[in-house]
Amino acid sequence: MKFALIKERKNPPDRRVVFSPEKLAEVRSQFPEASFKVEASDIRVFPDSAYKALGFEVTDDVSDCDVMLGVKEVPIDNLISNKKYFYFSHTIKKQPYNRKLLQAMLDKKIEMYDHESIVKKSNSRLIGFGRYAGLVGAYNGFRALGLRDGLFNLPKVETLADLNEVKAELDKITIPNIKIVLTGTGKVAQGAKEILDHLKIKEVSDALYLTSKFSEPVYCMADVMEYNVRIDGKVGRKQEFYKDPTGYKSNFMPYAKVTDYFIAGHFYGNNAPYLFTREDAKHADFRINLVADISCDVDGPVASTLRASTIADPFYGYDAKAESEVPFNTKGSITVMAVDNLPCELPKDASEGFGEMFLEHVIPAFFNGDERGILKRARITTENGILTDRFSYLQDYVDGK
Repeated sequence: MKFALIKERKNPPDRRVVFSPEKLAEVRSQFPEASFKVEASDIRVFPDSAYKALGFEVTDDVSDCDVMLGVKEVPIDNLISNKKYFYFSHTIKKQPYNRKLLQAMLDKKIEMYDHESIVKKSNSRLIGFGRYAGLVGAYNGFRALGLRDGLFNLPKVETLADLNEVKAELDKITIPNIKIVLTGTGKVAQGAKEILDHLKIKEVSDALYLTSKFSEPVYCMADVMEYNVRIDGKVGRKQEFYKDPTGYKSNFMPYAKVTDYFIAGHFYGNNAPYLFTREDAKHADFRINLVADISCDVDGPVASTLRASTIADPFYGYDAKAESEVPFNTKGSITVMAVDNLPCELPKDASEGFGEMFLEHVIPAFFNGDERGILKRARITTENGILTDRFSYLQDYVDGK
């Protein structure tokens, strides 16, 4: 089995990689029956020389490899027929902008394994960059607060070497007496929590958060059953909500009335209630004035997220009355941070963390007969140019319907 770390070719450039040089060396020592090549890249966060120094072949031609390991979508012209590919294809939710990519993979008889579909039997994700999205997203929110209110000037994460430098910058600032709500309990929310805890902001219970005033900054983590309730007034259950959320409505307004800074770290499922609507944001008691929407579902559950923002220009304002975008520091508006590729700002740490998960969960499956079904569940397309049973629901999307 020959593996290749492929060059990232999507624009804007992405500096992340599946394996750092050190982690790839670890893979090689654990699985000596496999061989590895590294496609030369001038943008990768780890230079080609770092792979060469550990004895890996760095080359412009990886066409003799069986398994191609990447991060973002591969341009259609660069796809090699009859190979196995791993990357985030952004097709499994029928994203219109990538229909041609999925069609091309079927035409080229490529076995596609989407990182997003590498899951346990329970369908919970095994690998991803969620923690790093949470870390950078929460930091960026505080950066917006400092710039908007003239409190402090945090540098952009992309200008810092690693997570240690990010945390060192946070050590220099003082957070004012604000209330922060963080939605979610998964990897994204845990990453954001790491930033809040590093700043020594006190975590309080929902009950205390919703009913008390404080003389210091505080935060609370709100799980899905805390900001959604059953329409019929009966007690809600999380598994029931995940299965079918149509019988639920949002209960987020009690939080919105007492919160200054909202960090959206939740996963938003199809047909789930919006957290707050444009009408909610017009309410006289609506207090949120800063949103770090790490989940970044445009025109979705967080009404102030009109569009994804960029690493280059991460902030904008939302005028609730006019339902329109304004400069991020406009008085009376909601400041929004909605960058949709946050882990790209921390490519070294994000790549190292991703490689750990990929080595633990995915690589062994190639050599143990896929005993946990990891590869079987993750595979979208087959070497015969058809969709797997698990992803057969994509056929109408492939057909352009």
